[in-house]
Amino acid sequence: MGAGVVKSGGGGRGRRRGGRSAAMSDINITPMVDVMLVLLIIFMVAAPMLTVGVPVELPKTAAGALPTEQEEPLTITLTADGKIAIQQTEVSDAEMIPKLSAIAAERTSKKVFLRADGAIAYARVAQVMGALNAGGFNEIGLVTDAEGPSFGAGDASEGQTDAGSDG
Repeated sequence: MGAGVVKSGGGGRGRRRGGRSAAMSDINITPMVDVMLVLLIIFMVAAPMLTVGVPVELPKTAAGALPTEQEEPLTITLTADGKIAIQQTEVSDAEMIPKLSAIAAERTSKKVFLRADGAIAYARVAQVMGALNAGGFNEIGLVTDAEGPSFGAGDASEGQTDAGSDG
């Protein structure tokens, strides 16, 4: 990368007037480190933007976060206007249970995360939870924001709460 010139020869005495120059064969690492730091900053800024999903206004609770899993979690989103999305694909009420059954047959985990807008009626959330159970998912985690009231339980922490809908 950076070949420079180094003057050969010693101090003041015995120095030749037309001194020869030898090529410097050391690698200059500074530009490579600079490029790597810039890439690191770009990835740090871009990583939070890679989390894609359907935009909803999650309710705020004091629930703690669930432990992470090795398999990518299945996320069901219920928007403010009542539409349902599996991951990012919008589905109708009629095709939800067959699609969930097909997905459940391919997955090892029966855990699903339900993201519901805070403006949605509880009855609609309960209907979707029933459909999730009928589709083969009996471990339902409700995704919430962490800045909700703590009800005297200490500091609110990030997270999701596990509803554990069995049966």
